Amino acid sequence: MSRIHLHLLSDSTGETLENIAKAAIGAFENVEAVRHFWPMVRSDLHLDRIMEEIAANPGLVLFTLSNHQLRRRLETRCRALGLPHVAALDSVTDALSNILGQETRNRPGRKHILDEAYFARIEAIQFTIAHDDGVGHENWEEADIVLAGVSRASKTPTSIYLANRGYKTANIPLVVQSPPPRSLFALKHPMVVGLTVSPERLVQIRRNRLLSLNQAPETSYVNLDKVQEELAFARRMFADNGWPVIDMTRRSIEEAAAAIINLFNDRVLAEGSDA
Repeated sequence: MSRIHLHLLSDSTGETLENIAKAAIGAFENVEAVRHFWPMVRSDLHLDRIMEEIAANPGLVLFTLSNHQLRRRLETRCRALGLPHVAALDSVTDALSNILGQETRNRPGRKHILDEAYFARIEAIQFTIAHDDGVGHENWEEADIVLAGVSRASKTPTSIYLANRGYKTANIPLVVQSPPPRSLFALKHPMVVGLTVSPERLVQIRRNRLLSLNQAPETSYVNLDKVQEELAFARRMFADNGWPVIDMTRRSIEEAAAAIINLFNDRVLAEGSDA
């Protein structure tokens, strides 16, 4: 079984890019594709944050970015990292441009029908980006889902994937020395889900992260005993509060998101039957 990281960057919701990636991967056998979705990429700051994640999980970068400056920035960063990168729609749009004798209209998201569901996804994505990494906890009650877990447990990419499906998602890092805000334990509307990962896998992810940032790869952040303590702290919190738990050790982001959506739907059905 071959394993590859696919990074999908779009200046819109990323649905077109996701379908292209699924079709392409389907042409190969025995391939495990770990897909990282990065929708609504429209600023240098956002792209720079994404590039940190890409550097930590190198693989193929597929993108649909209409902004020429942003696109050049992405291509330059990918070349510097030695990563293959493909503009997924270039061949088709170039062919159409030649046939039609027209230049493309470079407006992000133009290909999408601006229906109610589309605007709901945009709202979810905006909410999720604004409530990443514990930010805006005073607004968590407005979320559909809140993800909790230790550092590098894939909270942010999972949140973005869920947002792309229309779920307002916040996430909070669990730190032993800094308890989360009390509001986390009093939430009524959102479903709180705990994310965990095996200690050995988490150490590997964190060490890769430090190396990508040119930081010392041997600190307490990657000490196996400390990592085990962090994970035990998180598991106790999950159990004490009765939160469902998703193990990210062998799950791709999309698999984890699918499991969370199933939990969410079951919860909605249960609440409906109790009403």
